[in-house]
Amino acid sequence: MIDMKQIKENVSNRIKPHQTAEIPADFPVRESKPVVSARDNTAAIGASIRIKGDVSGDENLVIQGHVEGTIKLQGHNVTISKTGKVRANIEANQIIVEGELQGDMLGEEKVIIRETGNVYGNIIAPRVTLEDGAMFKGSIEMEPRQKGMAAPAPASNTLSGSDNTDRKTA
Repeated sequence: MIDMKQIKENVSNRIKPHQTAEIPADFPVRESKPVVSARDNTAAIGASIRIKGDVSGDENLVIQGHVEGTIKLQGHNVTISKTGKVRANIEANQIIVEGELQGDMLGEEKVIIRETGNVYGNIIAPRVTLEDGAMFKGSIEMEPRQKGMAAPAPASNTLSGSDNTDRKTA
C-alpha cells in the first residue's frame, strides 16, 4: 500500500524554496504583444445564414449568405463572396463584391466589383475598380474624402429638362 502522507513529506523536503534572482539592469527586456492576424479579425456569415436587420461591428466581414438591411463597419472591410446575396446599404473602409448586391455603397478607401460581381446601386468612394465582366447599374462618385468630413448626400432625382425649380433640396 502507498502512503500518500509519506510521499508528500519526501517531496516537500526535496523541494527548495523558490529564490528570486536579480535581473541585471542591462538585460534586454522586450514586451510581447499578442499577434493578431487579419484572418483572426474577420467574421463570416455562412452560405446557409439569412440575416434581416442592421449589421455593425468592429472587425472585417465576409458574407457568403443572405443579408437584408444595413451594414456599417466603418474602418473595416466587407467582402460579398460569390455565393453572397445582399440587399443593403453598406458603409465600410473597403468593399469587395464578388456576388450580388442591391444597395448603395460608401467606401472610405475603395470599392472593388470583381468579374463575378453583380451590383445595382450607387457608389461613393475615392477609388473604384470594376473588373472586366462585372455587372453594374448605378452611379459612381469618386471625390477623395478628407477625414472628419461627412459623406456627401445622395444625389436627388431630377426631372429632365432645363427647369431647375422642380429640384429637391436638402
